[in-house]
Amino acid sequence: MAYHTLRQEYMLMPPVTRAYTTVCLLTSIAVQLDVVSPFQLYFNPLLITQKFEIWRLLTPFFFFGTFSFNFLFNMIFTYRYCRMLEEGSFRGRTADFVYMFIFGCITTVICAWFVNLLFLGHSLTTMFVYIWARRNPYVRMNFFGLLPFRAPYLPWVLVAFSVLLGNSVLVDILGIAIGHLYFFLEDVFPNQPGGRRLLATPRLLKLLFDTHIEDPLYNPTPDERPGGFDWGAAGAPGAADAAAEQPRENENH
Repeated sequence: MAYHTLRQEYMLMPPVTRAYTTVCLLTSIAVQLDVVSPFQLYFNPLLITQKFEIWRLLTPFFFFGTFSFNFLFNMIFTYRYCRMLEEGSFRGRTADFVYMFIFGCITTVICAWFVNLLFLGHSLTTMFVYIWARRNPYVRMNFFGLLPFRAPYLPWVLVAFSVLLGNSVLVDILGIAIGHLYFFLEDVFPNQPGGRRLLATPRLLKLLFDTHIEDPLYNPTPDERPGGFDWGAAGAPGAADAAAEQPRENENH
């Protein structure tokens, strides 16, 4: 019974989240069993360019350490926020979600080329957390039941937690910076005067991952739109109230 329940829960996970967390878990199991060594997985620009060990462009995103509290903490956050993004603002847009993954990985690798980072999965997780937090600004949270705050502060709470644990905050700051870059290009800039969507998902990814036929008459909810809420539109939150207030002001004058 427990096996069937676990298997059912596993299959209910959205596909990208299921694939990524499975690879991360299998990688840690392989290292724990000495099938592979962390020295074969870490990010090393010299080995990539001189020895052509191209797999090192990917494997640093899959290893969160051997089984420990730190591993469990990272895996829970990766699973939770990756899944909430895929089932939330990226629901029905698997290709867009994969493209966000690709953007995050490429940008992280470029940054890691100039700083001393060996494993990059934590930065990718922080990027997920940042994007989810910015797209859910009114969600109330608390840290271990002690510190209440709203979702946009969550990445910075995690930075403070890293400081308390004596860990380097460089990985967290990098993830926040990359998450903010994605959020700006995808949610902020397209809504500016003269702005446009610079991170349009390639058609090839849509053909591979989006099997459904898009309805041209479908009007997505604000949190499902690339660019988030269109605050200036007539249908935006508060627009109707503002329009109703205008005649009252004219009558007073």
